[in-house]
Amino acid sequence: MNIETIRHEALALAPQERAQLAEQLLSSLDTLTEAEIEQLWFQEAARRADEIDKGLVQLVPADVVHQEALALLK
Repeated sequence: MNIETIRHEALALAPQERAQLAEQLLSSLDTLTEAEIEQLWFQEAARRADEIDKGLVQLVPADVVHQEALALLK
């Protein structure tokens, strides 16, 4: 079973069941070492960089993000 199949099946669960699953998954990350967490962040950064390189995501300038964040805080 691959992650996409698991994601699809998990999203088909009732909200209460999804919440329980999310809690269990998040708590399982508490057992990771700092080195494992760092490796996961490196993998995530590489994945995002790959999406940028392939043109799969739209970049948003920092000043626009900052303005939108300030607007949300008002």
